Amino acid sequence: GESVESRLLGLVESCGEHAIYVYTHRRMAITAEDVWLEKVIPITEGGGSPDGTALLLPTSLGSDVTVQISSEDDQLTVRLPFGSHTRTFLQEVARCCPGTSSADVPAGRWWCRQLGSPLPLRVALWKSSVGLRRSSGGCEGRRRARLEGRAPHLGRNNLPPPRTGTGWGLPCWKRLCGEGAPVRLRGRLRGRDGTGRGGRRHRTAAAAAMSAGGRPRRGERGDPRNGDGDSGAGGGEPRCPPRRQNKLKPEVTTEMVRSSSVMASNTASILSEPKFGLRDTIVKSQLVQMEDSYTHIQSFRFFVGTYNVNGQPPRESLQPWLRCDAEPPDVYCVGFQELDLSKEAFFFNDTPKEEEWFKAVTDSLHPDAKYAKVKLVRLVGIMLLLYVRADLALNISEVETETVGTGIMGRMGNKGGVAIRFKFHNTSVCVVNSHLAAHTEEYERRNQDFKDICSRMQFCQSDPNLPPLTISEHDVILWLGDLNYRLEELDVAKVKQLVDERAFLELCQYDQLKRQINANAAFEGFTEGEISFQPTYKYDAGCDDWDTSEKCRVPAWCDRILWKGQNVSQLGYRSHMALKISDHKPVSSVFDIGVKVVDEDLYRKAFEEIVRSLDKLENANIPSVTLSQREFHFEDVKYMQLQVEKFTIHNGPVPCHFEFISKPDEQTYCKEWLIANPSKGFLLSDAKITIELEVFVNKSTATHLNSGEEKLEDILVLHLNKGKDYFLSVTGNYLPSCFGSPIHTLCYMREPIQDMSAESIRKLTLMPLEMSDGVVQGEKPMDIPKELWMMVDHLYRNASQQEDLFQQPGLRSEFEQIRDCLDKGMHDTLFGSNHSVAEALLLFLESLPEPVICHRFYSSCLESTDNYLLSSQIISNLPGCHKNVFQYLMAFLRELLKNSGKNHLDVNILASIFGGLLLRPPPGHPAPDITEKRKAQQFIHQFLLREDNLA
Repeated sequence: GESVESRLLGLVESCGEHAIYVYTHRRMAITAEDVWLEKVIPITEGGGSPDGTALLLPTSLGSDVTVQISSEDDQLTVRLPFGSHTRTFLQEVARCCPGTSSADVPAGRWWCRQLGSPLPLRVALWKSSVGLRRSSGGCEGRRRARLEGRAPHLGRNNLPPPRTGTGWGLPCWKRLCGEGAPVRLRGRLRGRDGTGRGGRRHRTAAAAAMSAGGRPRRGERGDPRNGDGDSGAGGGEPRCPPRRQNKLKPEVTTEMVRSSSVMASNTASILSEPKFGLRDTIVKSQLVQMEDSYTHIQSFRFFVGTYNVNGQPPRESLQPWLRCDAEPPDVYCVGFQELDLSKEAFFFNDTPKEEEWFKAVTDSLHPDAKYAKVKLVRLVGIMLLLYVRADLALNISEVETETVGTGIMGRMGNKGGVAIRFKFHNTSVCVVNSHLAAHTEEYERRNQDFKDICSRMQFCQSDPNLPPLTISEHDVILWLGDLNYRLEELDVAKVKQLVDERAFLELCQYDQLKRQINANAAFEGFTEGEISFQPTYKYDAGCDDWDTSEKCRVPAWCDRILWKGQNVSQLGYRSHMALKISDHKPVSSVFDIGVKVVDEDLYRKAFEEIVRSLDKLENANIPSVTLSQREFHFEDVKYMQLQVEKFTIHNGPVPCHFEFISKPDEQTYCKEWLIANPSKGFLLSDAKITIELEVFVNKSTATHLNSGEEKLEDILVLHLNKGKDYFLSVTGNYLPSCFGSPIHTLCYMREPIQDMSAESIRKLTLMPLEMSDGVVQGEKPMDIPKELWMMVDHLYRNASQQEDLFQQPGLRSEFEQIRDCLDKGMHDTLFGSNHSVAEALLLFLESLPEPVICHRFYSSCLESTDNYLLSSQIISNLPGCHKNVFQYLMAFLRELLKNSGKNHLDVNILASIFGGLLLRPPPGHPAPDITEKRKAQQFIHQFLLREDNLA
């Protein structure tokens, strides 16, 4: 049968010749070790000959561009993801063909070629037994292949042996394409639809929010700017680097969307083309300003639906939900929550249910129109699908996806949001599907989740000189999902009575979401239609009866659809009682949305007018700007507490690009604790822009700031293209914290860290771990850090029976109170909810520069996961303070397991959460793959089931 797998493609150049590299990779590739070369497909000379290869555009519309490479006994079908990266990749392939001049494929016009009109492209496939011999007359033993326009499987037996020197070996190759081109990891293309499952990655920590300058933004749980590091379940993608993809899956039988045409008259497409000189940027910017002069509004119908499926498979048809209207919509936006509630999905973001629900949706779309899938994005159980009528597919462009996890530590993706943004004609649309924090009393946490999603969700632009787009920077925003806002101040009986009376208007007065919107605490500027259907939660599965469980939940409108933007008219807002597999009911809304459609003649007229005016500016003066401020001081910076200072750049008469650039011998434009947002951009004549300087200290910078090795001091260099440089001074003072301090250092600190002198902190922080078991300055160390004891003791006394402990996030404001209490010793007890204290404990363990199980034992621990005796010996060899902390934590976790009937914890949950915190790889080690994560979990699992004394 047909074999379907995922591959990475790279277009590379060596010594003036070109080839496509095909890479095999692990299912969740993270580092270079996860990727290996499988096949080299050289692009050979003689592209116009009859036996050469030809690149044909697909003969059917599709969200994915599908091409087929075939030879006598081998065949490869590659499906490339819909969007600008694929378009750029294929343009560059065409450019490097010897038989195709640059005039044949100008930027922005390549896709205008008639379907079926081939671009001459020669490719060759070798069998590994033949080798990679080249000569001026061709390669002996070379098999000619034909690239026909559809799809694949490359057997690994076809892998050519690498050559060195000037041959096809990797050392000789360099990147061919410019910014955004699919060559290095940043621009790689996978043989799949680019759903980005498991991420943009939510964007997570260092990967999560690339700034406009392309530097990874630091962040963890609590960083309002972005997400945190690794999270198998939570993660998200780096800012503008490539999204994590998954293995290739068979498509269901449905019409497909081809990448949209790029015509000179189609601004939705031409503005996305990667020609980013100063002149092009000025043209684009002025076209945007003149948009009203060449566009008109045309209405299109959008169907928006949300359904929390409670981990159930699609056992019933979705037609009563998706086909409930007589007229077929032009666009479907379909969101799910709790697609999979298994621990496998939660910790490793892996689920077979994605394909099940995708097929169920596709099979239930309106029968009176043909639809194409534009994009699918998933984060654990939160999934969003976007379909468009096939005849409108060419008007879709600039499609991007993003994910943000807001679960525990700001990383786990059991809660959070996923989004798809795109341009429809000339209107930008962003669709967000979110699952916010649960429980009636947690409305502030829901507000925080909403704000985190808005601040951390950023989409790359095709122009690398422009900063990423936020949700709010779209013409139309559609927000759907299980927002989890409840009805308050009413008991179950009263709510049910009002529902029976269909007194929904009265009931809405007690709705938390309505109250939070009215208080401008969340969803500011969003609109929700009148609710005329009964609450959608909570029902007994399989029927329409309200919750009869012991908890007897108060009914609530958890599932909502809101919108923001102009020219949006809601035609219907309803629930669908016919679907019964879940404890929620699905909700849908139909909108007429006015979209800006380009008039080609008027657009051409505006374009020509702009070009004529630019011709007069070719010899303009050197650009210069005025800065509102050049010196900045950040007072009393605290661990994981953002501080922001703003200043304004006011441009002179000459349009210019600006960018913060790195100083000599430095890799980035600023220190790791600092970021400028945006870090680059473009200004028209006399334009202004506000720059935010953000200072944020996290686990990667706190230790050196605690010790005094690093200071909050930096100089920023603001560079104007073809202009001069401006220098900005940034200073501040950091308040030392137990977060980011070594265990052995804290064991010698009998006073709160902020009561100690800077010199004492420096000496203790820099003290080698090997000396930690002795007497220092007449003091013996404490068995464990007092700060750790305060948090664990608080949880032991107050949270042993707390439901969802270590799985539900706390509040950022409460974490700050807990941190201050630990650092200042202000109180004998900790303030904040049990969830906030639990999260603070996890953040404390994560911030340790040397983990509880020291780095040097990492490999031996992974090798002893099935040998408890050997594992115990490893723990007994830890430094005394580390061994004490490990034993103390294991004893505490075993106590929690004794109350599993109340707190719903089990050994696998705790082993997964603490495995990645207590047992971390040493610096320079590749990020753990799924296998290593499982082994870390298994190592901790052993000690949660045993109570042996390891002393």
